[in-house]
Amino acid sequence: MKVMKIDKNDWAGGIGKIQSSYRLYGPVKGDAFHDFKALEKGELPDLNFLNTRISPKSVVYPQSEIMFEYSLDEKNPDHHIMKDAAKDYSPKAILGIRPCDAASFLLVKRNFDTTEYKDPYWIRSYEATTFIGYACNNPCSTCFCTTAGSGPFNEDGLDILLTDAGDCWYAKAITEKGEKLLNAAGWNTIAAGGSLKKIASLKKEAEAKISSLVSTDQLNNKKTTELYEAPFWEDVSFACINCGTCTFLCPTCWCFDIQDENSGCSGVRMKNWDSCMFPLFTIHGTGHNPRGTKLHRVRQRFMHKLKYYVDKYENGIQCVGCGRCIRSCPVNIDIRRVCDMMNSYDPEACACPVK
Repeated sequence: MKVMKIDKNDWAGGIGKIQSSYRLYGPVKGDAFHDFKALEKGELPDLNFLNTRISPKSVVYPQSEIMFEYSLDEKNPDHHIMKDAAKDYSPKAILGIRPCDAASFLLVKRNFDTTEYKDPYWIRSYEATTFIGYACNNPCSTCFCTTAGSGPFNEDGLDILLTDAGDCWYAKAITEKGEKLLNAAGWNTIAAGGSLKKIASLKKEAEAKISSLVSTDQLNNKKTTELYEAPFWEDVSFACINCGTCTFLCPTCWCFDIQDENSGCSGVRMKNWDSCMFPLFTIHGTGHNPRGTKLHRVRQRFMHKLKYYVDKYENGIQCVGCGRCIRSCPVNIDIRRVCDMMNSYDPEACACPVK
């Protein structure tokens, strides 16, 4: 595992070298927040941020994506025939993705790239992407990544991990894809001895700054039906306004809807992000809605992430601890609190005494 030293004065030059070979994305400062956007020629990612408001999942999984195009004009010989929409799967790179966000793609991959089902749009976009991580020297106060299977210096899902060492970056090449990008950028100065020790020291300091945590050790042992029927869901869901903010910001939420949109005789079939928090998400053609109340919808969100996912994959929770939903929920619903309630739930202790 090679570690390169990138002089910060050489940063812009290296990015310039790879812009002809990669479509680049990175954090850009807006009026109030940083968000990941496509970088224009000569534009640099702004790495002076704690975390972006919205996760960079849209780089691989766009909020709206056209799948097919068609014509309803019967004068057209190909009318009413679905044709694949043009796609660009040329190489792209995300510069400055946080380790938790990179790890989230591996969780989402279990949904889009399985033995039984494969989403060709997600898979091809993901495989075309090189992930250049940016280690968190100073995590947010709401981050709980270390107890959610990730961490401020976690390398899962990354091709390169950048560490801010003051006057330079240390770039650890994790995969061949990462080495290829470093060579293309001319960032091939091998760091002097002691760089790995410095990275390890910064990692230890960063992890020590994380005071927020969740307990998940008992989730797999809980009976699904008992958690489903637990009495605390009414309290958890009481303040929810079903705005969907949590699902749109979450890097591991993958729900989408497919719809046709027509304009005159031209039409497209597209998929759009959807949310289990919306009343229309589960409504049937008959008008029946199995999750007709906000209690049903709030319970579904947390049961999916913290129980159904745990039972199905037996490999952690469907959360990387980025804390976005905590910071942005307008009514202060906290996934850490809910996780702890589920993890410690004892139906016998909550049962009403027999009279």
